[in-house]
Amino acid sequence: MKFASLLVAVICLSFPTAVLAMCPYDPGCLNNPYGAGSPYKADGLMNPYSQYGSPYSNKSWTNPYATDSPKLYDSSGNYRGKLSTNPYDPDSVSNPYGRYGSPYSPESVNNPYGVGNPYSGQKIYVAPSK
Repeated sequence: MKFASLLVAVICLSFPTAVLAMCPYDPGCLNNPYGAGSPYKADGLMNPYSQYGSPYSNKSWTNPYATDSPKLYDSSGNYRGKLSTNPYDPDSVSNPYGRYGSPYSPESVNNPYGVGNPYSGQKIYVAPSK
């Protein structure tokens, strides 16, 4: 599977602060303000002026109405839903009743006993939609 140029770990977006300490020095981690999490990175998810971080862009994870938000994959290449704040999108990690957003679904990054297990060592990657 070939990912586009934007490929960063997102393991720390939806987990408690204990997990945030897992990759603060990794340049590909979103909680590294000098790496992928920089608000100044031109194509960064944390840059409110980039197409992937703007609350108005159709490709942004922060736009609750976006239909083309970035997709999540685990380190094995398995699809893990969309990184989106849309609570009605069936593939959104923000949909508490969806397959990828429910804290009870084994395929959800929000389930600490499933894919979202902070101790599994498996990273979650973000890839822009094509």
